[in-house]
Amino acid sequence: MIHLPVTVADLAGALDLARTIARSLASTPQVDVTGATVSAEDAQHVRHWVFCDRIMPGRRRCARPADHRGPCLPTDAP
Repeated sequence: MIHLPVTVADLAGALDLARTIARSLASTPQVDVTGATVSAEDAQHVRHWVFCDRIMPGRRRCARPADHRGPCLPTDAP
């Protein structure tokens, strides 16, 4: 587990930044980007999923943002 403190204006900004960072690390096999969450410094026990947490066939997680509309997509989808 790696915690990376950042300063952003709001939850939407934090989620956007986390998605960007996670996608830039996606080629690193040690990193499970779909397991990324964000939390406020003073409420680290309240975590917000960055990506959808639904498990897809093959035990992969959905690659779409949390609370997305429409069907889930596996992590290896184009």
